[in-house]
Amino acid sequence: MRVLLDTHSFLWFITGDNRLSNRAKHLITDLSNQMLVSVASLWEISIKTGMRKLTLSRPFEELIPEQLALNEINQLPINLDHLAKLIYLPIHHLDPFDRLIIAQALVEELPIISKDTAFQAYSIEVIW
Repeated sequence: MRVLLDTHSFLWFITGDNRLSNRAKHLITDLSNQMLVSVASLWEISIKTGMRKLTLSRPFEELIPEQLALNEINQLPINLDHLAKLIYLPIHHLDPFDRLIIAQALVEELPIISKDTAFQAYSIEVIW
């Protein structure tokens, strides 16, 4: 199964944060699943780290590539289909990063691992 990780799910997984649900941990560590993280999530992490709203254990440019490779998590690039979907996405959620992740999930027909209940307002499968 191909699954998209929301930003907090990715961060909680790579940092071993106990806020990540057991179901999410199981899906992420099951090697028969293909885990994806949006470039939008990586961009959000980069911005928040630069603004000192998020502290990583090591520099972004070391930690993120290492964790992607170590955990076999692939990057989901942003393409024009995702951006076009974003234009017509209902305004249930105002966070621009989350809106782009939702648009990607809709276009790519991917479930999302997320604790964010606002995602449930969209026609996507939310796993938690």
